[in-house]
Amino acid sequence: MSVSRKLTYALVTGGTGFIGRALVARLRQTDIAPRLALRQASTEAPDASVLGDFDATTDWTVALNGVEAVVHCAGRAHVLKESSSDPLQSFRETNTVATLRLASQAAEQGVKRFVFLSSIGVNGELTRDKPFEATDTPAPRSPYAISKLEAEEGLWDIQRRTGMEVVVIRPPLVYGPGAPGNFGLLARAIDSGIPLPLARIDNMRSFVSVGNLADLIINCVKNPRAAGQLFLVRDGHDISTSELAMLIGRAQGRPAKLFWLPPRVLRLAALCTGKSQAFDRLFGSLRVDDSATRDRLGWAPPLKFLEGFLDQVDPPDAPPGKPAN
Repeated sequence: MSVSRKLTYALVTGGTGFIGRALVARLRQTDIAPRLALRQASTEAPDASVLGDFDATTDWTVALNGVEAVVHCAGRAHVLKESSSDPLQSFRETNTVATLRLASQAAEQGVKRFVFLSSIGVNGELTRDKPFEATDTPAPRSPYAISKLEAEEGLWDIQRRTGMEVVVIRPPLVYGPGAPGNFGLLARAIDSGIPLPLARIDNMRSFVSVGNLADLIINCVKNPRAAGQLFLVRDGHDISTSELAMLIGRAQGRPAKLFWLPPRVLRLAALCTGKSQAFDRLFGSLRVDDSATRDRLGWAPPLKFLEGFLDQVDPPDAPPGKPAN
């Protein structure tokens, strides 16, 4: 007589977004059955719970029924042209208040584990002498990162009060097919053939593919050692913005047209146009040390650097002592 496999049911918010879509596809290959909660109906997920805007009044009860874990990917992000008169309050309403509303109701419903997708921006915007680590004192600068930190702090409090296990993941820039935000903008700019002042940039940045991030999230849902932990993640190979642009161009069959301008000129232009943060992301370094994540979970990224997005491009050789994975 065959024995049926016991499924774990996980509620995924943002399941039709860039990260959520990749996560749901991978969950369906495991013993974790995804259930989706969406703001509005989608043909991608006809069985999803449609709850309207996620805010302080959202009733998650029906979506949480029978669920053992929650993976909260939904949030306010990638606001390239801010229209809110109070950006911090707008980010808080979605990323902090709605998150804690969901977590509180999840704990009341007996959910065992809550996995929250935060941001490396909670650590800060730039690294200098050493990579960011999970034990660093938070130093968020943007309204987005501040709202994520406040959500983290509220989640730890809910864990203390209710016993629901919380896991927080702070990824750096996430890339993959159809990536939104800065990676998508860069890829489209290169594909258009626009000359870009990105030559000879002497920085180092960490990235994570959406596939590797999805794999880590699933590990955090299943692994007992993930409970109550904060994790950083990266592909395992840091490169400069100039190298990234050249690799994207090679993959798209349209070599990136890069030229050099003195950084001080570009910084001044960024200051004059209110684009200082964009300058920092392009010219500054942001490196992540995820060794504690790998050691605690026994986890390693299953995909090589840029695999799945730039399949035909081999990453540059890793520096001595720093393997590509």
